[in-house]
Amino acid sequence: MDVSMHAADELSPALVRAWHRAMDESPQYANPFLAPEFAAATARHRRGGVVAVLREQTEPVGFFPHQRSALGVGRAIGYGLSDCQAVVHRPGVTWDPPELLRACGLSVFEFDHLVEDQKPFDRYLTGTFASPVVDLPEEGNGYVEWLRRTSPRHTRTTLAKERRLRGDAGEVRFVLDERDRRGLHTLMQWKSAQYRRTGRMDRFARPWIVDLVDDLFAVRERHLTGMLSVLYAGDRPVAAHFGPRSQTVLAGWFTAYDPAFSRYSPGLIMHLRMIEAAGRHGVRLVDLGRGDMEYKNWLKTRELRVGEGLAYRASPVAAAHRLWRRPVRGLRNTVLAHPGLRRPADRLLRTAGRLRTSAPLGAGWVTGTDTR
Repeated sequence: MDVSMHAADELSPALVRAWHRAMDESPQYANPFLAPEFAAATARHRRGGVVAVLREQTEPVGFFPHQRSALGVGRAIGYGLSDCQAVVHRPGVTWDPPELLRACGLSVFEFDHLVEDQKPFDRYLTGTFASPVVDLPEEGNGYVEWLRRTSPRHTRTTLAKERRLRGDAGEVRFVLDERDRRGLHTLMQWKSAQYRRTGRMDRFARPWIVDLVDDLFAVRERHLTGMLSVLYAGDRPVAAHFGPRSQTVLAGWFTAYDPAFSRYSPGLIMHLRMIEAAGRHGVRLVDLGRGDMEYKNWLKTRELRVGEGLAYRASPVAAAHRLWRRPVRGLRNTVLAHPGLRRPADRLLRTAGRLRTSAPLGAGWVTGTDTR
């Protein structure tokens, strides 16, 4: 196995085509987070984005996108944002992790959303976690009826709220692929306020993340299209989602709503209509992303498993990194796995969020003020 290194945003057209071919040959690699377009966009806004190309007899057969530090610590590209990670390869290709890391100049490789079919990394897993998904039928219809049968109370309540929203605020309509960039900026402003309100790290306070999302909004390729979906009441946007899609997979990513309409659960209404509309436009799988959240448990048809861990080769850097990262990950996962710990932690974060001084949301499409 020969390995060559390339800047993630400077791959030749031939290498991009070979990467696309590897995605097309294996359904588990159809997720848009695994596309070369996502790696390239991330590398344009965050330093250290590279791709190791694995070759057999000069033919490119595998692609290992990652980001590396000067000390040789590697992470999955877009780590902290990407909800699907893998060495994308053609069927039958395998590799030896320490040898791959050595060829890349890495001592350690950290991942937290690794797809299941990555056998060489199995011995480095520190845990696997549920990632809820929605399977959609070929004809793209019937999902709401399926929900009526499996979750009648939740479905009935959500549809009733949609009717009340229509009566109180005007016609409710949904746009699956909204191309007005103002809506994207409104979504980011809503989400930023939500992060602050709930005591979470505000991702959109980081300019590179704002720039990355703006960049992906303009991407319109077969293996990755940046798709903004908006729920309107009258002429007013009340909820929105932005995430990448491929031909057959839509990845859940950033969702937020106007808090002035919170009593109508506009985020739930939007998810319902988004999944329904995506099915009619060729999507066969909606990946809701790792996490135990009530709305995901309601919407899902099944679960995938994603892996978390540290691949490494013998080195002082790898030993130090493992000693530092494993206790942090273990504590976080313990809290997330136990409702008795998760709920107090969530309340603490929300209390801290309320004590902060909220910045104004700004202009554009934002028409509501979050005072909670």
